[in-house]
Amino acid sequence: MLCENIDEVFWYMRNSDAIDYIHEHGHNPNYLTSVTFDTSKLRLTDQIDEVISRADILVFAIPSAFLEEELSKIKGTLKGKTIFSAIKGIVPESGKIVGEHFHTEYGIPFGDIGVITGPCHAEEVALERLSYLTIACADPKKAREVAAALSSSYIKTKVSKDIIGTEYAAMLKNIYAIAAGIAHGLGYGDNFQAVLMSNAIREMKRYTKRLYNIDRNINQSAYLGDLLVTGYSVFSRNRMFGNMIGKGYTVKSAMMEMNMVAEGYYAVKSAYKIKEDFSKKVKTPIIDAVYQVLYKGQNPKQVFAKLTDKIS
Repeated sequence: MLCENIDEVFWYMRNSDAIDYIHEHGHNPNYLTSVTFDTSKLRLTDQIDEVISRADILVFAIPSAFLEEELSKIKGTLKGKTIFSAIKGIVPESGKIVGEHFHTEYGIPFGDIGVITGPCHAEEVALERLSYLTIACADPKKAREVAAALSSSYIKTKVSKDIIGTEYAAMLKNIYAIAAGIAHGLGYGDNFQAVLMSNAIREMKRYTKRLYNIDRNINQSAYLGDLLVTGYSVFSRNRMFGNMIGKGYTVKSAMMEMNMVAEGYYAVKSAYKIKEDFSKKVKTPIIDAVYQVLYKGQNPKQVFAKLTDKIS
């Protein structure tokens, strides 16, 4: 997307062999192999400090479970940089969403932190199917700048000031996608899935309102749209993970089978803990159910049988 609008894009990759491969063949050997890159515009490096020193705006797109491992490699400073996160999860080391992690652990002002959210799957972007992105930042000028850099004939963008709401919504929808997957794996049909998703968006509204109560329309694409695509899409890793759990896989075996990270697994533990710390309790039966299955080892069939009586 960035190569559509920018002449020079710095890209940090951990795998030096992949860098050599892209230079030679023009595509990534490991992910979305059908995408051909304009290598004349890419500045690929396996040195994270090189990218940080050369770029004013840094976009992080790495599973949250591995974010701190990569940040620990930085010898320089992130101060003075604008940071946008395309990460939809919780940083395990701090139990915070990515924006809050950068603010509290690295001292980045909230005005220099932004969020890139969907509804948008990378697989469809790779196929250049029309997709939509929401760019959230407290500084509207920075939001518009990043939105312009990501826009193209197949990417439409919208800006928002709701950083906390959009980032928490992006985290929560992964939990609800796992719930949808578990339900599918257990044999529940489309009728139940529709009720589950309609309850999920109301649960998301209650949760985000308790965290940061501003005037937001939860039915907008950054919230409801992102939830729906993650809950229903065949490209959804979280739904796939939940489906395997519903079919009887253990958490460990499902992760090994997928060979990919399901962000919702880490998110549900933090989301559950956060809401338990609320001074005023929030009703979250879906989060509670997924937490009981993934972290308390309870039987998915029994947990979801009880869940059916708690949603409407």
